[in-house]
Amino acid sequence: MSTKRPSEADILRPIGTVSLTYFALVAVAGLAFVAFLIGWAYQLNEGLIVTALGDWGSGGGATWGIYIGAFIWWVGIAHGGIILSAAVRLLGMDRYMPVARLAELLTISGLSAAGFYIIVHLGRPDRMVTSVVGHYHITIHGSPLVWDVTVITAYFVLTATYLGLTLRYDVSRLRDQLPDRLDPIYGFITIGYTEREDAVVERMVWWLALAIIIMAPLLLHGGVIPWLFAVIPTMPTWFGAVQGPQFLTIALTSAISGVIILAFSFRRAYDWDHIITDDIFRGLLLWLGFFCLLFLWLQLQQNITGLFQAPVDLTVAARARATNPIYLTSMSLVFLTLTYIFAQTLRPTLFTKRRAVVSGLAVLTATILEKVLFVVEGFLHPTFDIYEAVPGVYVPSLIEIASITGTIGMVALFFLTVAKIFPVVELHAIEHLRDDHE
Repeated sequence: MSTKRPSEADILRPIGTVSLTYFALVAVAGLAFVAFLIGWAYQLNEGLIVTALGDWGSGGGATWGIYIGAFIWWVGIAHGGIILSAAVRLLGMDRYMPVARLAELLTISGLSAAGFYIIVHLGRPDRMVTSVVGHYHITIHGSPLVWDVTVITAYFVLTATYLGLTLRYDVSRLRDQLPDRLDPIYGFITIGYTEREDAVVERMVWWLALAIIIMAPLLLHGGVIPWLFAVIPTMPTWFGAVQGPQFLTIALTSAISGVIILAFSFRRAYDWDHIITDDIFRGLLLWLGFFCLLFLWLQLQQNITGLFQAPVDLTVAARARATNPIYLTSMSLVFLTLTYIFAQTLRPTLFTKRRAVVSGLAVLTATILEKVLFVVEGFLHPTFDIYEAVPGVYVPSLIEIASITGTIGMVALFFLTVAKIFPVVELHAIEHLRDDHE
């Protein structure tokens, strides 16, 4: 364990330093994002037909594919991220304070990627104004799309408020050490700030954390998003009460995996061994293992009820899912991750930070595969299959595949930019670590 004393200079290091590696990462992330923007521009010009989405005609294909699957994936990562941060504050999990803000930033960037997917899948961006905003008072009563937009917006506002309140404390105390060129941003963040508000803000953040914890299972990734699928009885693999818990566990596994990867990246880049300690990685792995176990258990529930003397439509859909190589790959990745976490718990020498990162990447790969398959299989195996003679087929287009790498690049650019403006580790975390160190 490092004996180095944490200081403000540590969390300010990313703001004041750049390197060739940093510029290389910006270039790679920017290239991935621009490649998708070019594909999207082509789609805007030619129409959604270039993706083959919307082909629910004689081909019996799927009207939703990677766009909606990846949308759910990003929403899950975002929701899980803020739940993790809220739990740190609400439950007094001070051990994870150094990664709490990374989780909050992951929520902001994940929601941005999810919202971007809605615009992309609309076909024409102007429909966001003409169809969603312009007729909100009508569409809110019956449009799943508008409910998506509503919950994402609500969560974004909650998270931005939550993050902004904690940033005011940090920026006000570190102002003299922050770069002068960014004074307009820092001035805006700290408008009207006085030290007397700290106690009030602490209570406000606690209540916001409580609201987030309550909303997540009731209205967000345990509620509205899965309900949009779970209440459609003509889609056997969508319909059912298991979808809420299933979506929530997938969200939490994905978010913890994302935080592990971010924590490792910042720790390695800025020599934060004494801030983001091995103990944090071990703890995150244990939580990842717990939610992976719930993930697999809920999948087992779906498979048992779908394959054992179920109605014909559900049997056909469940068998198609359970024998699909993509599904088997996804479940295998989660199972192998769970096996490693269990093994390193019994034998601590098996733990390494690199293996923790590999575990996170495996789970993120598994969850994106599962979500895309969940969306597509729901269309390909409906209760009333009028195309039985010509089985439905879905083949993702290059533009759809590029959307995944493009939004990952977008999120990476977000972190690369934010890290040069604000501390990505809270000052409170440094103060807590320093007290423990003394």
